[in-house]
Amino acid sequence: MGLTAALFLARAGVPSVVLEAAGQRDRAGSRSICVQRDVLEILERVGVGQAVADAGVTWYTGRTYHRDREVLTLTFPEGGGFPPFVNTPQTVVERLLEERVRAEPLIELRYGHAFESLTQDDEGVSTQDGIRVTHCIGADGAHSTVRQVLGIPFEGFSFDDRFIIADVRVDLDFAAPERRFYFDPPWNPRRGEVPPSQVLVHPQPGGVWRIDWQVAEDVQLTEDHVRAIVGDRPYEIVWQSTYRFHQRRAARFRDGRGLLAGDAAHVMSPFGARGLNSGICDADNAAWKIAADRRGEAGPHLLASYDTERGAAADENLRITGETMRFLVPGTPEERAHRQHALETGEGIDSGKLFTPFAYEGGGVLVEGSRTAGPGFTVRDGLLIRPDGHVAGTDDEGTRRRALGW
Repeated sequence: MGLTAALFLARAGVPSVVLEAAGQRDRAGSRSICVQRDVLEILERVGVGQAVADAGVTWYTGRTYHRDREVLTLTFPEGGGFPPFVNTPQTVVERLLEERVRAEPLIELRYGHAFESLTQDDEGVSTQDGIRVTHCIGADGAHSTVRQVLGIPFEGFSFDDRFIIADVRVDLDFAAPERRFYFDPPWNPRRGEVPPSQVLVHPQPGGVWRIDWQVAEDVQLTEDHVRAIVGDRPYEIVWQSTYRFHQRRAARFRDGRGLLAGDAAHVMSPFGARGLNSGICDADNAAWKIAADRRGEAGPHLLASYDTERGAAADENLRITGETMRFLVPGTPEERAHRQHALETGEGIDSGKLFTPFAYEGGGVLVEGSRTAGPGFTVRDGLLIRPDGHVAGTDDEGTRRRALGW
């Protein structure tokens, strides 16, 4: 998210310094892979959306199975701009962003430079080693040092359930790339009774498939796990890891001139592709507000509205992913009965409601000063006024930017 925010700031003429604690970027593993259409359009404004789409695999069909039968098929319409979803590994997205950052003279990228502390005053922010800036965006992950330094609690909980994730290079010979979600597949090797069980298969570029297995605590990935999916085809495991799900969000997304974005602000179940996509929306929102604040065009509450808006977006994403997790891993007899009924009837199955941008409601846009609103809009008392004289709702970032002429 830091690279994305820096590119948006540069687009607004704002210089920035990006600090990376690692000596180089991690290029291993898929991690987040699913990029949504609106987010591709956001990335295209900084020159990488089409590159991300071209580097990935487009899929239009998602199939859901219960045991050994297909119970649900989801098909997206084709045509018209970017596709609904493109599977581009996060490592590839980050590489493309970095290439664009290195070509941008307003951005200084420093590897091997760990952030340790900051101080704030009325004019700006200073780091422990003397870097002086007007604002700080903490996009340093779930274990965010920026969040800790700002003293912001990371509230929520973690699930006990464990997943193995692997990138497997294999020719599955599908007619077209598609996502497949398996509930309680009889072929998933398990030790003892650990219901329920899920396996998720996602296409990636280069003939690689992302496979997630829900497993018991002591289970390790074996050839039986892979063979149950790929059959007798030759395969190569190019990366693997394990993870648990977390549902957490920062108690607030802003402290003075410090803002949190991405996993530093919120972490959630990956089902529905809401992590990376919502993080890029965080960066978009934070960058234009910082740019307006630096220019003296922000009303007194503009930076505070970052917490209001992106906090509400995180709450919505956490609510939706929480519902998905209760379906995937039911914790009560009622939840187990609901899951079983849905899988048997094919109605109400929740394998992850796919990401769409959060729609802000009410309040208008808090700006002032020299910024001229877009055609038909005016700014009065710090609010964006529609042509009919009413306050414009902040329904989404794109509409708001066009109305403000950004």
